[in-house]
Amino acid sequence: MQHDDVIWDIIGNKQFCSYKVKTKTQAFCRNEYNITGLCNRSSCPLANSQYATIREEKGQCFLYMKVIERAAFPAKMWEKVKLCKNYEKALEMIDENLIYWPRFIRHKCKQRFTKITQYLIRMRKLVLKRRRKLVPLSRKVERREKRKEEKALIAAQLDNAIEKELLERLKQGTYGDIYNFPVHAFDRALEQQDEESEEEEGEEEDEDEDEDVGKREFVAEEELEADDLSDFEDMNKLGTSSDEEEEEAESSEEEEEEETTKASRSKGKSPANGSMPRRKRAFVEIEYETEPVPKSTASL
Repeated sequence: MQHDDVIWDIIGNKQFCSYKVKTKTQAFCRNEYNITGLCNRSSCPLANSQYATIREEKGQCFLYMKVIERAAFPAKMWEKVKLCKNYEKALEMIDENLIYWPRFIRHKCKQRFTKITQYLIRMRKLVLKRRRKLVPLSRKVERREKRKEEKALIAAQLDNAIEKELLERLKQGTYGDIYNFPVHAFDRALEQQDEESEEEEGEEEDEDEDEDVGKREFVAEEELEADDLSDFEDMNKLGTSSDEEEEEAESSEEEEEEETTKASRSKGKSPANGSMPRRKRAFVEIEYETEPVPKSTASL
């Protein structure tokens, strides 16, 4: 028959317990069924025949209960009840299953369930956030990669040196006219040469322009030659002829307008004999100038 006080006297303060962890201030219990984590008479799962606790398994909370009737059956000692994920409904289930149990156990089960629910919420939030993943690297792998990089750098430098030497020999014509090399390498070399020649030409032009800056020169006035003068005379003749033609065209237009106006006025008043009306002559005014007689002649 199990006796709780005797068990506590044995595993309590007097003798050794494998789940007990002592510190300078307090003693803790490492038993997974302990409801508070403290090593005392009311919280010890071994020294209490009627005991209940809350455990979490893969994000789901369960209520574990132990009674004295199942003490003889260690395989069926704990009764497991799955709690609802809703916080309020889970508290109601704890009250229903522990309705006649001590108030201390009922209150500690609710408190433990609240703490577990809170850290599950924090776990979900941390999973959703982006976090840096630290990947461990061994020293051997780092040394190997570093050695490979150094070898690749040396090989690249060697290839560039060989390519430059071959291009120089190609320019000099060391091996004659027949060469066996890839076409893309030759095209790339030609492009580099074209770029270098263009850069050199641009630099030479800039230097020539810079040399001419600030230079002073004395220039004589340009003299007009006979051919240039003849060209100007031809231009003047063309200008005068065009002016005369414009004046003649304007005078002819004015005469036509006068004829049309006279015809419109005399419309419907033709003479009886059928003869055409005479045109009026232009009115001409004549002015005479007289010289005044000098006074000497007048006195004589």
